[in-house]
Amino acid sequence: MAAWYDEMLKGEDTYQSKVILPNLLRILPSAPGKKIIDIACGQGFFSKVYSISGAQVLGIDISKELIKRAKHSESENLKFEVASADKINSVKNESFDGALIVLALQNIKNIQAVIKEANRVLVTKGKLVIVLNHPAFRVLKASAWGFDEEKKIQYRRIDRYGIPFDVEVDMTPGAKSDDSKVYTTSFHRPLQDYFKALVNAGFCVIGLEEWISHKQSEAGPRAMAEDTARKEFPMFMAIVAEKTKKD
Repeated sequence: MAAWYDEMLKGEDTYQSKVILPNLLRILPSAPGKKIIDIACGQGFFSKVYSISGAQVLGIDISKELIKRAKHSESENLKFEVASADKINSVKNESFDGALIVLALQNIKNIQAVIKEANRVLVTKGKLVIVLNHPAFRVLKASAWGFDEEKKIQYRRIDRYGIPFDVEVDMTPGAKSDDSKVYTTSFHRPLQDYFKALVNAGFCVIGLEEWISHKQSEAGPRAMAEDTARKEFPMFMAIVAEKTKKD
């Protein structure tokens, strides 16, 4: 699905460009000389912006095709390589000032190993920023929008939250043949699972933010209710953690 994902991020009105990117740069600013690792970087959307702002950036991803596309943007201070998020063999201990894991941890089974690896490659007091589809409100195949006609409000229905579960995701819903279908797996976890994994890996959580969609509904009888609901139920959650001092 690399080609589809690459094309999607070229749009000017994406969540990545309008919501996630400006907030990332606020939380973890780029600066000349700062070293950033973008874990599970995809085709390098965020890596490129950080490098343009002056940071030394390494993007890693397990997908050879996505890294192949990312390498077209390599420069003196921007490099990409194929690596699993839980085993970045080429990186020495305490090599980076900051780390990003954007919209990826929810699609990785062994998050404890990934977070431990992020801790290993960060300097003491280095920051890790994790961005997720909000696990309390955006639960794949277990949450949905509804509309209360009597109260004239749009609400969010949540069918599952507290018990972790795997979700099979159809990446080719328009494909007619089973032979051309492509599936991936997403992993729902409650908030406590992420916090426990961070603390167990040697991080201190120093920030939690919830980011709403920037979209607005077209004029209509439900437009106000829909826009209000977008503000009430955030689309993304960001966890900011700091590597604690060595013993």
